[in-house]
Amino acid sequence: MKIYDFEGEKNISGDRIHQARTAMRLSQADLAARMQVNGVTIEREAISKIETGDRFVTDYELMVFAKVLNVSIEWLIGQDQKKD
Repeated sequence: MKIYDFEGEKNISGDRIHQARTAMRLSQADLAARMQVNGVTIEREAISKIETGDRFVTDYELMVFAKVLNVSIEWLIGQDQKKD
């Protein structure tokens, strides 16, 4: 099975997830806990890999990241320049 990447990364939302998380002053562990409360089982290590582009982000994870970080999905994928 071939694993695909885009410009050397496995996701396009990691930088924005990192920006939103740090703007909210959340640790990666805090973000993982909030994701888990919202139904997505994810560990701190996975958050780290997402932020560095070393892990794929599923569509349902992206939806919950947007909710937890109070931003739009469009902003997370770089289609909208303004945070909600």
